Amino acid sequence: MAEPTAAAFLELVQGRRGHFRLESGHHSELWLDLDGLFAAPPLVEPFVSRLIEALRSYHLGAVCGPLLGGAFLAQLLARKLATEFYFTERVEQTPVGGLYGARYRLPPALSQSARGKRIAMVDDVMSAGSALRGTYAELQEHGAVPVVAGALLVLGDAGAGFFARQGLPVEAVARQGYSLWQPAECPLCARGVPLDR
Repeated sequence: MAEPTAAAFLELVQGRRGHFRLESGHHSELWLDLDGLFAAPPLVEPFVSRLIEALRSYHLGAVCGPLLGGAFLAQLLARKLATEFYFTERVEQTPVGGLYGARYRLPPALSQSARGKRIAMVDDVMSAGSALRGTYAELQEHGAVPVVAGALLVLGDAGAGFFARQGLPVEAVARQGYSLWQPAECPLCARGVPLDR
């Protein structure tokens, strides 16, 4: 099996170069298509195993991930860590121009059981961290105790920096630099490069 590095992870997913608006509202020149990541479990297994080992010491009651990829990952981790599995789903997005407008919701059937639990929040990839930030806010609203954020790959430092400011560690199997910009500071916009759809 390949060593779980950033390069090895990027070989598992389709990437495109261009001009993209991320869920967070930031712009970037790289888009990763993660929809097929968990279609071949043996290929992603080295990354999942490494994250399982990193999370063992947190004495978790549950693992929670945002739909889709984060929830697939959370379910795999929860099974191996013998914890409960929760997921959040995106329910709204602020109009174009704002940052971090996405809101995530725990299903009502899970919101009561989350109260007081030590929870790891996980996603397949974290760049700006929009989905995990939304998950963090939702878990706190329901009295859960997020204790760590985790990802198979962390791109850049925007998302990890947010959790560091909250006093939460970030466990990453692999890390890689990543450029993202606020719309007003985007060099691609300044050059007149249209956003990709």
